Amino acid sequence: MKVKDVMHSGVSWVEPDTKLSAIAKIMQDEDIGSVPVGENDRMIGMVTDRDITCRALANGKNPETLTARDVMSPGITFCVESEEIEDALQIMEKNKIRRLPVISEEKRMVGMLSLGDIASSLPQDLAGEVMRAVSAHHA
Repeated sequence: MKVKDVMHSGVSWVEPDTKLSAIAKIMQDEDIGSVPVGENDRMIGMVTDRDITCRALANGKNPETLTARDVMSPGITFCVESEEIEDALQIMEKNKIRRLPVISEEKRMVGMLSLGDIASSLPQDLAGEVMRAVSAHHA
């Protein structure tokens, strides 16, 4: 099975200067937990609901003044839509990430692969293995 058969498509990103409140609104409206950050037509990071909580609120910073760049996880780990799903799962396990951006062969973002996508599309034993590995406590 290919990544494109499991992922959800239609992902957009925000600019690094996007206010945190706008990102939180996108997450609420689209019922998602992460938003990619792009600059000069390239992904440069990801803002997750955890980034907002831990890097902004828990550190006592004023969320009204913060932008994506202030809280994002830098760098992007991704997979290609034509890859086998097992390869993408290994990337998620190795990096302990719950959401994996998916790009096309032309290097355009075309979707996102999440634990929810995996849970609803793959056999229970495989999905459980990935969820255990990704959810293990980060050292």
